[in-house]
Amino acid sequence: MKLAVITDSTAVLPQSLATHEDLYVLDIPIMIEGQSYIEGKNLTLDDFYQKMADSDELPKTSQPSLAELDDLLSVLPSQGYTHVIGLFLSSGISGFWQNIQFLIDEHSEMTIAFPDSKITSAPLGSMVENTLAWAAKGDDFTTILDKLAVQIDKTSAFIMVDDLNHLVKGGRLSNGSAILGNLLSIKPILYFDKTGTIVVYEKVRTEKKAIKRLVEVLEEVTKDGNYKIFIIHSRAEEKAQQFYQLLAEGGHDKNLEIVTFDGVIATHLGAGAVAFGFTPIL
Repeated sequence: MKLAVITDSTAVLPQSLATHEDLYVLDIPIMIEGQSYIEGKNLTLDDFYQKMADSDELPKTSQPSLAELDDLLSVLPSQGYTHVIGLFLSSGISGFWQNIQFLIDEHSEMTIAFPDSKITSAPLGSMVENTLAWAAKGDDFTTILDKLAVQIDKTSAFIMVDDLNHLVKGGRLSNGSAILGNLLSIKPILYFDKTGTIVVYEKVRTEKKAIKRLVEVLEEVTKDGNYKIFIIHSRAEEKAQQFYQLLAEGGHDKNLEIVTFDGVIATHLGAGAVAFGFTPIL
């Protein structure tokens, strides 16, 4: 078996995978005032936040290119690949996963699987990293998919946003709820449910209480095993460090890492969001 792993640019990947020969990453464009950008190519993360702050309209994002994926799958057999696993952002926040299923039959010369990750960002990157590691140690295709299923089932993320207006424009809250929330300093805690959709977990008064509540939630959802925990933020370094300190004091510093959301996800959460993602260590 020669396995290719394909993901998208919302996955936060370790530097060790930057030049991995079996990994392919599909870009997701960000539209700002009619101009298309690709983070890391013609847009830095600093530029993204500056342009978002300067623009009268929020940036927009689209799906990864289905045509690019189709072309890649057409080329891979000539490079000796017999199997493909595609791990992309959750079907609950993008229609891409549903739209690509027909490609499995279109490229029947390879064995292809597109599991629904039901997540994005660093936990998605962890799935990609594990898949490549399992293949390297000789696990067969079925075993890898079984392990992925376990990881996906036990992976989620909880998010606290700074500006409810981003959620309104993304269709997550009604405009009235946003106005009321902003006036009352309500900080909704969101999470990826079992379908991979972002929904409201609970609403907490004040940011300080929300961060404390996030720590409590993390304790609850990870008490059944050993987890890698990511603190993920969008230009919220101080909040992330505060969160890190609270978790470290609770004994979680061993498998704890601070990372940043990419521009695609930050478009929908806005600056100032902080989250924790957790995924089992298998």
